[in-house]
Amino acid sequence: MFKYLWMVTQDLFLTVTLTTLMHVFLGRLTGRKGRLIHGIALGAGVLASVALAAVKFNTKLIISSHWNHYIYAVILALTAVILALSIPFGRKESGEMKAGSALLCIACSLLSAALVFYSLPGVLLYPFSFNTMGQGYLSSYYLVRMAGWLGALVLLSVYSRLLSRCALYLKPYGLVPAALNAGILSFAVYCFGRFFVPWVNRAKWLKWPVKYTDAAYGWIGGWMMFTANYSMLFIWIMAGITALLAILLFIQGTDIREPYDNPAQLRKLKARNRHWRRVAAGMLFCVILCTVIMTAVKANDTKQVELSAPEAYTVDREAGVILVPMENVSDGHLHRFEYKTDKNISVRWIVVKKPNSAAFGVGLDACEVCGNAGYFERNGQIICKRCDVVMNINTIGFKGGCNPIPMPYEVKDGNLVFRLSDIIAGEKEFR
Repeated sequence: MFKYLWMVTQDLFLTVTLTTLMHVFLGRLTGRKGRLIHGIALGAGVLASVALAAVKFNTKLIISSHWNHYIYAVILALTAVILALSIPFGRKESGEMKAGSALLCIACSLLSAALVFYSLPGVLLYPFSFNTMGQGYLSSYYLVRMAGWLGALVLLSVYSRLLSRCALYLKPYGLVPAALNAGILSFAVYCFGRFFVPWVNRAKWLKWPVKYTDAAYGWIGGWMMFTANYSMLFIWIMAGITALLAILLFIQGTDIREPYDNPAQLRKLKARNRHWRRVAAGMLFCVILCTVIMTAVKANDTKQVELSAPEAYTVDREAGVILVPMENVSDGHLHRFEYKTDKNISVRWIVVKKPNSAAFGVGLDACEVCGNAGYFERNGQIICKRCDVVMNINTIGFKGGCNPIPMPYEVKDGNLVFRLSDIIAGEKEFR
């Protein structure tokens, strides 16, 4: 659940923020016609994203990340056009569509469509990649992950609505285009760094080798690595800009500067200011919540789980077996063991006593789906380290899905007996 909550929030935060600010900006600049043109462009971006997602899903099409190079180029070009046009044509809140403002409207609309097409297809494909352990779309595994995916979309929708209200109420008008231009410029700086990746890898006529390093390409290589390693910085810049807009609106709603003729008008102005403060507080809360999701929740969800240390056992090399006393593994908790083969490969396996049963769940500390990432115990549950799927303890020892690869054992004289030949056969899973 938390994985897709922070992933969707992180993937769409910049796009939602910039497209929302552009929608309000065009509405205040050109009126209803500007909002209509921008809305059509957003719809076109969504339809193109759905089409691309459908093609990728149905054909299993793998598009290289270098494909984004073309979108980066479009974003950079449109950013330059918007910044150039906003100075002479975007300074006054006219509400009318004129020649200069029409060009600015078209550029903003195209940029919004490009941003949606850049970020949305991957998000649309997430629900088709959920690990359901073979239990289908109505399983708890699927529904929990879908809840995180939908929760992020709902949060971003509420955030977009409050941001649009905040940008609409904020005075003076110049704060909105200033915030929008700052956000667009920030994202363009990121795109500029990503734009050079395929050039560095492929531009033979520049006499560059396929591999690149900071030292080999000076500031270009350094900037590419910076934008790759600190991509979240540009999200924090955008979050800071929107938080500042919320704070400014809240301050604006604490004082009544307009003249009034009677107590009724004063009450109306006070009610308006209370509404402004509620909008500002709600938006600031959404910004903080998104920030917490993209920091604390993400860090907790992606933190590296340390596997428990291997436990002791007895090796009988003459019989070619390993002996584990049953009393040591009968507490219902996960127990991990490890054997280093002659090829210096450490083969791990786990043992857990099944609930309400005399049987044991035994298998290699690896599965056919997630490899040798291993399993760990959390709150009495056995969980795959890689995909975070909870195992059904009663099915450990059976083949299929994310279950540990079964390993045979015998019970003899109060010991679990494992053959060395069976353990060595598991070498291929841990190379």
